[in-house]
Amino acid sequence: MPDPVTMSLAQTFCQSGKDMLSMKRIGLLLVSLTLLMMAPMVSAQGATTTVAVAESADLGSFLTDAEGMTLYMFTKDTPGVSNCSGECLANWPAFTAEEDAALTLPEGVPGTLDIIEREDDGSYQVTYNGWPLYYWVGDAAVGDTTGQGVGDVWFVVAPSDGSASPEASPEASPAAAGSTVLVAQDNAELGAFLTDAEGMTLYLFTKDTEGVSTCVDTCLVNWPAFVAEEPLTLPEGVSGELTQIARPDGSMQVAYNGVPLYYYIDDVAAGDVTGQGKGEVWFIVPPAE
Repeated sequence: MPDPVTMSLAQTFCQSGKDMLSMKRIGLLLVSLTLLMMAPMVSAQGATTTVAVAESADLGSFLTDAEGMTLYMFTKDTPGVSNCSGECLANWPAFTAEEDAALTLPEGVPGTLDIIEREDDGSYQVTYNGWPLYYWVGDAAVGDTTGQGVGDVWFVVAPSDGSASPEASPEASPAAAGSTVLVAQDNAELGAFLTDAEGMTLYLFTKDTEGVSTCVDTCLVNWPAFVAEEPLTLPEGVSGELTQIARPDGSMQVAYNGVPLYYYIDDVAAGDVTGQGKGEVWFIVPPAE
């Protein structure tokens, strides 16, 4: 028969085991309660606004995604139909969502969000008042609007109830391209070079030939073609000729004295020249003398 000391130790051990079991149960209960309390928070976070609105002193109000990246419209689209594919889509990625996503606008913002199924890859592109929405490959950070006015066909999207014509939104925001397609900038190290009307640097590719672009696929993702519609004009005092060449996707790339012009993906602000000398085949474009 166990002595009293052994009995006492056994009882203590049993009690300790019960206490530990109780503590584990309490811990599991607390974890369960925490998860239950977090559930509404997770649901609320999951229901984030699909489209948000940003403000700019120059552009006024315009639509962004939930993270603040600027969204654009393409004036060559029609309601419910995207006419941007292939090379165009490489530079202007579609703003997509799941087929059954809950599409929401910020409180008080007019208009309607919907989705269309793209014919090229079956993805679902978000539309605003019927107009497909896109990103611009040249925007690198929240608040960037370097795609505004590109080619006179790409514009930020002003909030609207949809009652106005689609062109009213971009026209309501200043279209920086204006009537002058190219501008001459000066750099202390590089001298004069050509930019678009926004001041974004334009480049030439030494592997191109006169009137022919050899930059396609991945190359074009990194070096988007500079496209624009006529009339094409040069700054006063700058000699040379602007023409257009047809790309495989139907867009019209601007050429200066027969040389196709491009942007560089890593240039994020007016005056950036990070593409200068890349691979010893990409260079800024000096005005002809």
